[in-house]
Amino acid sequence: MNNLLQVRDLHASYAKGQVLRGVNFDLNSSEVVALLGRNGAGRSTCLKAIMGMVEMKGSIQYQSASLVGLPSYAIAQAGIAYVPEDRAIFAKLSVEQNLLLGLKPAHSVSSNTTTQWQLHDAYALFPVLKQRRHVAAGALSGGEQQMLSLARSLLGNPDLLLVDEPTEGLAPQVVKQLLHCFQTIKQRGVAILLVEQKLQLAMQLADRFLLLGHGQIVFDGSREELLDNELLRKEWLEV
Repeated sequence: MNNLLQVRDLHASYAKGQVLRGVNFDLNSSEVVALLGRNGAGRSTCLKAIMGMVEMKGSIQYQSASLVGLPSYAIAQAGIAYVPEDRAIFAKLSVEQNLLLGLKPAHSVSSNTTTQWQLHDAYALFPVLKQRRHVAAGALSGGEQQMLSLARSLLGNPDLLLVDEPTEGLAPQVVKQLLHCFQTIKQRGVAILLVEQKLQLAMQLADRFLLLGHGQIVFDGSREELLDNELLRKEWLEV
């Protein structure tokens, strides 16, 4: 696999204090990596730091180019899409209008992208969005809004998708639908850095697991290695 993202000695803080204290990890092209940890461990902050949304220090290299100091829109144009926990849809616009806002022409897509995402692909992946394409996005259910946020991000044709707690508060049937969609996205070669509280879902999707604790990566390994280390899970994951 080709190295896509390289994070070194990443520190990030808010007014209330420091959250990340020297985070180091790599992510390869077409790889799905789950970023795990307890609430408050800094998982969401890590995604925001990559997107240039919080104060940070350290090195973030994407396709061998530095992201440090770039505005968020430039990072998105470089080929990274961010799906925030709050979904960030435009409530008064229709579903289709939201999707069209995310659509990038082929010339602006990063060079690693081999398959273009078009509006019909979004509707094929999320049929409910096609059925409700003329409905105001604010009238959608929580699960439908999550699908809309994810579909809009894909229409930017990213090489890397940063996804923050996509199944939070959703019904089991919707979670199952989202898992299937993520598996399809994975098959199309989009790399994913996934923050997910549901360990079993992450286990079904991720190729590799990062465990964040006290602002640092305390584990970087495979599904089997994580499952075999009960003491690690108890110390850093279980409540």
